[in-house]
Amino acid sequence: MVERYAREEMKKLWDMNAKYSAWLEVEKALVKGWNTLGLIPDCDCKKICENAKFDIARIDEIEAVTKHDLIAFTTSVAESLGEESRWFHYGITSSDTIDTAVALQMRDSLKIIIEDVKALREVIKKRAYEHKDTLMVGRSHGIHGEPITFGLVCAIWYDEIGRHLQSLESTLEVISVGKISGAMGNLAHTPIELEELVCANLGLKAAPASNQVIQRDRYARLMTDLALLASSCEKIAVEIRHLQRTEVYEAEEYFSQGQKGSSAMPHKRNPVLSENITGLCRVIRSFALPAMENVALWHERDISHSSVERFILPDGFITTDFMLTRLTSLIDKLVVYPKNMLKNLNLTGGLVFSQRILLELPKCGVSREDAYKIVQRNAMKVWQSLQEGQPALNAKGESLYLQYLLADSELVGLLSKNGGNGEQIIRDCFEFAYYTKNVDSIFKRVFGES
Repeated sequence: MVERYAREEMKKLWDMNAKYSAWLEVEKALVKGWNTLGLIPDCDCKKICENAKFDIARIDEIEAVTKHDLIAFTTSVAESLGEESRWFHYGITSSDTIDTAVALQMRDSLKIIIEDVKALREVIKKRAYEHKDTLMVGRSHGIHGEPITFGLVCAIWYDEIGRHLQSLESTLEVISVGKISGAMGNLAHTPIELEELVCANLGLKAAPASNQVIQRDRYARLMTDLALLASSCEKIAVEIRHLQRTEVYEAEEYFSQGQKGSSAMPHKRNPVLSENITGLCRVIRSFALPAMENVALWHERDISHSSVERFILPDGFITTDFMLTRLTSLIDKLVVYPKNMLKNLNLTGGLVFSQRILLELPKCGVSREDAYKIVQRNAMKVWQSLQEGQPALNAKGESLYLQYLLADSELVGLLSKNGGNGEQIIRDCFEFAYYTKNVDSIFKRVFGES
């Protein structure tokens, strides 16, 4: 865990105190369960539940000798009790305590992540409606395509993050399971009623079947969900980085007063937050593979998963929580430049309207192949003229492409075949409203609102 990328609320769920506190919570639930079933006397149950405590320094001291952290923990707790300590950790194995306790930590941590995701979606939704009609150019392969709106870009983000939210909420159920089934999972030393009592007391479900551990496909699903979420968050961050490039400059991260972008170049305002998010998402994704490799353990259990989980569980949650919070703030404060978006939309001299012309010609009996040739030959003239330094728009505000199309007598003649006005049909194809006519319908599908 890197302090720079950790928020206090999540960090506290994974420090040593939280770890041992979760262990103690499970052990107390076990004592209460045995008490309910009549094994542990009321007086001993009360003493353990009221007095049992641990000392981290003492645990470290004992572990230096025992080389076993759970035994060091139980020994430390036993030192805080009297004869009733004989009932502490009665009938169970280390993984009963550890895996059930980790389920508590994962459950509480995932609830924070889910709230983070909800907050991110709300900010995206706000910006989507704010820029529902803000025109910009859509790009494929990094090249101008056709007009869209920035609101539509945000709507896609919202919809995509929503799928991750659904997955995480489903995974919350998958990971919220415990086990009190003993060393081989056969419940030989603990009745099944005890396992159900303990898990219910902790707000968990009992794993229907387990061996010495909770099966790690549950953990792998969790880490894969976080990795997929990170991939979508990186996608958003990369888009913002592209939009902030000097040649594009359609949006940029908020640059606070007194902020510095470069030690050498005072003019720099860099997309440092979205670059940081990109890096953090790479780290989060890296946790998915070892989590999947942890699924295949030897027979009823080996310990190869343990060291891995000491890294990926706390770091996965802590890093994801920080990344989501940073991304939410970034989008909330993102500075959008509609005028630059419109300027860039006109940058290619009207080429973004080429498909509209292409679709008009088949209505006049022209084959698609011939239509494509006519539309493309005029488009190539525009590219050449732009390379030669001609302005994208003339003094009348007419684009280069419109000028070339109107001057193409064959095209005008074909569009006038059925008694239409070929020139007017061409001009009508250069209306931005055509591309935004269904934005409201898309928003209704995405956000479920009229």
